[in-house]
Amino acid sequence: MKRILVSNDDGYNAEGLQALAAALRDIAQVTVVAPEVNHSGASNSLTLNRPLSVRRTSSGDYYLNGTPSDCVHVALTGLLDYRPDLVVSGINNGANLGEDTLYSGTVAAATEGFLFGIPSIAFSLTERNWPELEAATKMAVQIVQHQLANPFPAPMLLSVNIPPLPEHHWDSLRVTRLGRRHPSQPVIKSANPAGEPIYWIGMVGEVADFADDTDFGAISQGLISMTPLQLDLTHYKQLNQARSWVELSNA
Repeated sequence: MKRILVSNDDGYNAEGLQALAAALRDIAQVTVVAPEVNHSGASNSLTLNRPLSVRRTSSGDYYLNGTPSDCVHVALTGLLDYRPDLVVSGINNGANLGEDTLYSGTVAAATEGFLFGIPSIAFSLTERNWPELEAATKMAVQIVQHQLANPFPAPMLLSVNIPPLPEHHWDSLRVTRLGRRHPSQPVIKSANPAGEPIYWIGMVGEVADFADDTDFGAISQGLISMTPLQLDLTHYKQLNQARSWVELSNA
């Protein structure tokens, strides 16, 4: 039987994780290692300034007082006595589209699995509070089943965004690239009870690139977006430009 590690960024009690883990247990051996509390926006951060504690629920799930990346990292480097066939993260409470994937703890949990050479998938439901969660879960399980039966030639990292519809079909799945947003809205300035200034991060910016082949474009048409991600941040087209810029100092 295939073995799947499940995590998220909304916390181990989150509806999306519980629904997905329960459904995946019908097709695989599932271990849940998830954050104790919500860590949305944590990105790929690891906790290095304190030790981490792992506890278990009455149902056997593990939860950890750290980030999504901590959860998968600890699971793969000491907590589990086996190497999972797949790492699955989600189902997230809200979309992870465009540049949001850089900040997403949901995507980060999957990314940590991918860094260890394990195929990994992040699932997100594109509206908050998990509307139509049952249908999204069924689609997520279909994607997982397909991956387990037909694995990529090399480990892959996928970000899947599912719109809240009462039913999904395989032919509504689109392979997309990441779209783009305009810059975020300004911070919201306020004051604490002592009168000192405090700041809330502003809302995300408006969508700037929502062409049909983007994740934004697919979701706007009621389709499921699946984006293959990579971790190499090298800007290859600027390598020669950067070399020329360095050589200017010797001119």
